[in-house]
Amino acid sequence: MSLKILLIIREKKMKVRKRKDYIFLHVVLLLYSLTTVLSKTASSKSGIGFLICYAGVLTCLGVYAILWQIVLKKFPLSIAFANKAIVVIWGMVWGLLLFDEAITICKAIGAIVIIIGIVCVVSDDGEK
Repeated sequence: MSLKILLIIREKKMKVRKRKDYIFLHVVLLLYSLTTVLSKTASSKSGIGFLICYAGVLTCLGVYAILWQIVLKKFPLSIAFANKAIVVIWGMVWGLLLFDEAITICKAIGAIVIIIGIVCVVSDDGEK
């Protein structure tokens, strides 16, 4: 095969790997967002229910801490932390689905600003 074809194949493999890395990053952040659900649930419980929810929070945070180290090996710190803002949006989704909280216009605008910010940081990284 010619060098040009090999370079094209290599570039496509790198794009697929980068996409998988971003999916992994967002799964890790989704796990992290579950700590807010468990914390809020724990606040309304007492006794064994509280302890179970609290143990869930500690477990999620422990797993998240390990996975976050893997994320930091795959991404620059600025990219990883910019994407961490998506946890706010996950919190809104969990609040809507699990706690019947309303998503107001202000919250929706805030979510859009967060997404635009993440896209700007991530797309800026691709140009370097």
